[in-house]
Amino acid sequence: MHSIKEYTQEFLGYLDKKTVNREPANLYEPIKYILGLGGKRLRPVLTLMSAEIFGESHTKALDAALAVEVFHNFSLVHDDIMDDAPLRRGKETVHVKWDINTGILSGDAMLITAYQLFENYDPAIFRELAQLFSKTALEVCEGQQYDMDFESREDVTLPEYLKMINYKTAVLVGASLKMGAVVARASSACKENIYEFGRNLGIAFQLQDDYLDAFGDPEKFGKQVGGDIIENKKTFLYLVAHERLPQSESLQLEHLFTISPSDPTQKVETVKQHYEISGATQAIKDEIKKYTEKAFAVLNELDVEEEKKALLRDFGESLMKRKV
Repeated sequence: MHSIKEYTQEFLGYLDKKTVNREPANLYEPIKYILGLGGKRLRPVLTLMSAEIFGESHTKALDAALAVEVFHNFSLVHDDIMDDAPLRRGKETVHVKWDINTGILSGDAMLITAYQLFENYDPAIFRELAQLFSKTALEVCEGQQYDMDFESREDVTLPEYLKMINYKTAVLVGASLKMGAVVARASSACKENIYEFGRNLGIAFQLQDDYLDAFGDPEKFGKQVGGDIIENKKTFLYLVAHERLPQSESLQLEHLFTISPSDPTQKVETVKQHYEISGATQAIKDEIKKYTEKAFAVLNELDVEEEKKALLRDFGESLMKRKV
């Protein structure tokens, strides 16, 4: 087995090799830009790691890993347009640096490119990867629609919110791991277990992201801190606070999520105070721990050597301690 650093370096080298100059420049330059902004490379690393865990060389999974990363970044380009987000990983978003139409078209090209990468596998693996990818991509779109719907609803429940982040974020983490298992021709039971490990870890990961969006260090987080509050997104923090606050403060919180002041600083600070006072901040930390433990419980059932399970466990624990 390799280290996370080694998987990351190998993937970055492959990404650099595959990201070539093409015409028209206004279609492909934004793709190079978003793929070059960095990020944790969480999903492709999981694909490479999974292939090796199940007995295949991680190099055989490089195209599947690249497909996952290209798709993930495609979704970010389009999400940023829908959210009117100014920053991504501390830099201008694609639609700000270029324009909205360019962001839409370059994103579309990325989605097609992701599918093309599966063509490098033999027919049986291609079919299984494409089926998993199509299912996952559609679920990600469903999650994004739920996310947008929640912005204008006053009756969003915690189960609904958890379903949304399962689709929008967690299924892609699960699929990233399962793709490595598919490339390695692992058993059906192993493929399902590794998927469930990733899906539960993905929910914990998104909850951690929600927490960092409100309380992270802007220099380290790489996105606009308080962005979810500014965009009136009813995250886990909001839903818990709304449920637990006294009625007068709960109504104030509701009101704050109906306004979009030109300077949102005071709004963000007031909402964060509500999160702290209501206990929502501790509640989300407890939920992160719960889903991390669920992931590790599935991991215990996985039919691989203990040292390989330990690598996945260490990776999961490092994600939960992250500050970015």
